[in-house]
Amino acid sequence: MAATAGRKSSLSWAVNISVVALVLLWIFPTLGLFVSSFRTADQISASGWWSAMLPAEQNLVARAIDPDENRVDENGRFVVRGNIFEDGVSAEISAWGVSSRAIDIYQPGDTADLGEGETMLLGPDGAYEWSGNDDQISGRGQRIFVTATTPPELTTENYSTILFSGSGQDNMTKAFFNTLTVTIPATVIPILIAAFAAYALAWMEFPGRALLIAAIVALLVVPLQLALIPLLRFHEWIGIGKGYLGVWLAHTGFGLPLAIYLLRNYMVGLPRDIIENARVDGATDFQIFVKIILPLSFPALASFAIFQFLWTYNDLLVARVFLIDATGQTTVMTAQIVELLGTRGGNWEILATAAFVSIAVPLLVFFSMQKYLVRGLLAGSVK
Repeated sequence: MAATAGRKSSLSWAVNISVVALVLLWIFPTLGLFVSSFRTADQISASGWWSAMLPAEQNLVARAIDPDENRVDENGRFVVRGNIFEDGVSAEISAWGVSSRAIDIYQPGDTADLGEGETMLLGPDGAYEWSGNDDQISGRGQRIFVTATTPPELTTENYSTILFSGSGQDNMTKAFFNTLTVTIPATVIPILIAAFAAYALAWMEFPGRALLIAAIVALLVVPLQLALIPLLRFHEWIGIGKGYLGVWLAHTGFGLPLAIYLLRNYMVGLPRDIIENARVDGATDFQIFVKIILPLSFPALASFAIFQFLWTYNDLLVARVFLIDATGQTTVMTAQIVELLGTRGGNWEILATAAFVSIAVPLLVFFSMQKYLVRGLLAGSVK
């Protein structure tokens, strides 16, 4: 029997492969989001994030510089010279055109006939020469469609756009502080209330304690969606309305059952001799709770704090119901990303950056406190 208990399972390899697969499934999307947040829109549309450090072939649309200010008169024929690429960009053109219906009709070095003597010459490095008479070389610059192989390019401009430009619907910095304004009190308040309740249910004798514990367990399975509208009407009836106070109380109410259940299970497992000796020495319940129970229950408190912080930080539904965000003054980050989907639906680089900014703080909290998460989840599992 002892040999059987100590023998390594023949399926341990399957468990290890499954764990590695789950970790990779979680890491790859996060890594892809991080890399995409530093890429341009053209690069994202041309290739996947895994090829961010490799040259990529892209279809680009450029326009010649303003002919009215940059044209040169050469023996009665006006000429505009320039380069479609910015200074310092080294790209190689493989095909080009002057019409969206034929973007690859010409090769680098070819001269395109634009009609009535107007011509366009484009070199492989992006240098062009646009020539014609006075009426032709005026107004807006000629459009040029090119297929070019561009070098990899990483930029922090996306983060500058998200964090430091715009206001209201476009600024993630304001939404970030709004999210912290919601998340921090909505994490601290239920912990304070649940800690007192868990101690009472674990170490204090009073009638109906078993029924209260059963009711708390039953509340764990009640969907919060059932209570949103009645709770909002109750807030309006008592005069709270929509605002930070309402969303704090809502998150507190929805988080209390799990908090009390988790903390109570941990406190029950603490050594009884410590509590009894403290009572013999004349300590009150409040002194026992503050000086003994709370320090010993730190893993469980940290475990619930992680759960509550991640839930409230990533919440959209409760914030939509209990916060007034018509002016953008109380918009949280999840709602801000939804707004970006509507206003910047084609700007994938902006969306990727906004999404990574929103998950950076939860990742930091999780990895810095994961050891407490494991200890808190195992509370009460072993006697």
